[in-house]
Amino acid sequence: MTPLAWAIIVLGAAAGPALVRAAARLRGGDGATSSLRAIALALVCPALAAWAQAAHPGAPGVLGALLAWQLLLLALLDADDFWLPLPLTLALIASGLLAAIPEGVDVLRQRAMGAFAGWATLSLLSAAYRRLRGREGLGGGDAWLLAGGGAWVGWVALPTVLVWAAGAGLAAAAALALARRPIASGQHIPFGVPLAAGIWLAWLYGPIGRVGF
Repeated sequence: MTPLAWAIIVLGAAAGPALVRAAARLRGGDGATSSLRAIALALVCPALAAWAQAAHPGAPGVLGALLAWQLLLLALLDADDFWLPLPLTLALIASGLLAAIPEGVDVLRQRAMGAFAGWATLSLLSAAYRRLRGREGLGGGDAWLLAGGGAWVGWVALPTVLVWAAGAGLAAAAALALARRPIASGQHIPFGVPLAAGIWLAWLYGPIGRVGF
C-alpha cells in the first residue's frame, strides 16, 4: 500500500473517538464520550479504511475510508436517536459528487442521477405508505441518505444498495430473535443503519451481477 493509504488507516484510530464526540455534540451534549464505544470505533475505523484499500487500492480507497466514516456517524445517530441530520446527508451527497469529478463527466452525471433517483425513490415510497396506512413508514432522513448513497455509487447500483440494506435488516432482526429480543409490532426501526451498510457494500463491490468477491 502507498504511504497515503497507510496514513488514512492510522488516522482511523483517531477518527473513531472523534466520531463519537461529534455524535454527542450533534445531540446537544458536551462531547463527552463512552470509553467503550470510543475504543470500539478506534478499531472499527482503521478496519474500514483497510477494507476500502483492499477493495480499491490507492486514492479510491482513501475516498472510500472517508465514505465509511461519514456513513458510520450517520448510522450512530440513527441507531441512538432515529435521526439523520440533513447537513450530514447533504455533505454525503456533496462528497460523492466531488469524488466523481476526477473520473469524468459521464461518471459525474451517473452519480448526480443516482442522488436524485435515491431521494425520489424513498420519498415516493414514504408518501405512498403514508397515504395507504395513514402513518409514517420511513423517516425523512432516509431519502436523503439514499441520495447520498446514489452520489457515491451511481444510479445503476441503487437496487443493489436496497438489496444489501434489506439483507442487513433481516440479519439484524434474526439476531434479535435468537437473542430473544424480537422486534415488536409497531416498533420503530432505524432503517438508516442497514441503509448505510448497503451503501458501503455497494461501493465496495459494485452492482449485483458485477460483484467482485
